[in-house]
Amino acid sequence: MADTNRLTNVYQAKLAEQAERYDDMVESMKKVANMGADLSVEERNLLSVAYKNVIGARRASWRVLSSIEVKESERANDGDIQKAQLVKAYKGRVEKELDQVCDEILKIIKEALLPHAETAESKVFYYKMSGDYYRYLAEFKSGPAKQEAAEDAKSAYMAAQKIAVGTDEEEGLPPTHPIRLGLALNYSVFFYEILGSPDKACELAKTAFDDAIAELDQLHEESYKDATLIMQLLRDNLTLWTSDQDDD
Repeated sequence: MADTNRLTNVYQAKLAEQAERYDDMVESMKKVANMGADLSVEERNLLSVAYKNVIGARRASWRVLSSIEVKESERANDGDIQKAQLVKAYKGRVEKELDQVCDEILKIIKEALLPHAETAESKVFYYKMSGDYYRYLAEFKSGPAKQEAAEDAKSAYMAAQKIAVGTDEEEGLPPTHPIRLGLALNYSVFFYEILGSPDKACELAKTAFDDAIAELDQLHEESYKDATLIMQLLRDNLTLWTSDQDDD
């Protein structure tokens, strides 16, 4: 029965994805995530896609509203309508939704997924995902709440990095593995955008890129497209960040 429920929810998540109904997709994958077992690669990806689209739409809304808020604050009031206050209130509503989505997936990762993670790949995936959602919180928070979210993001990314690189006792992920490369990409973005540390961001991105280039000939065919795409993004960021520093 449990297997039937699992398969049903996975299929419903795929249907929701095709219909671009990502809130429904989240609901289906939440059920799968809470079934008390490590997720398959397909299930992990479905969970990630579902939440990424749900949070992505709200992050985009928040950025638009932030831009409008700045413009309205600079203008004189139009009659009796306090436009800047209306925008601020609406932005606050979006922030509340961002909070709810981030808190939900972070709780699922901590309580339902990490305790059942059986492989280095799974652990890196979940810790990286935690880092991402703490980073999203840090994007719109301010003061101590922003600092706390940033510290939580950094801790999660560091945990993922430690497992990805591996130790003498435990093997990590190859430098060309898409999950390890994706971690380096997002961790470096975190240093650049949230912590304001361009030097550290560039160092992280360059190391990941160079390590992957050195082992590119050992890359499995099924991972080649994903890996090279992320490597291109790393290189694009490096080009952008170094040119920004030159301008400064």
